[in-house]
Amino acid sequence: MKSQEETLEEWCRSLLQAYELEDVEIDINEILSLAGVAAHSVVRPAAPLTTFIAGFAAGLAAGSGKATEAASMDAAMGLARTLAKDYTNPGTGAG
Repeated sequence: MKSQEETLEEWCRSLLQAYELEDVEIDINEILSLAGVAAHSVVRPAAPLTTFIAGFAAGLAAGSGKATEAASMDAAMGLARTLAKDYTNPGTGAG
């Protein structure tokens, strides 16, 4: 039986191949860490939303030539992490 890590790596490779992005480097642990920060600092469903928007923003920046793929992803994920950590949910009074 495959471990969770092996399954995630395989799934990541499958997605990248399907989108013809085999050369893109993905740091699975960094993405999961960002998702964890968003889930705990905002609300649980913020995890996939945050990672999607960060990835979309990184893709737009890289595609426009403003920065390399790696720099775009680092910047987008860094901003998302900072925003999530600093978020205060007015509905709960917690951050």
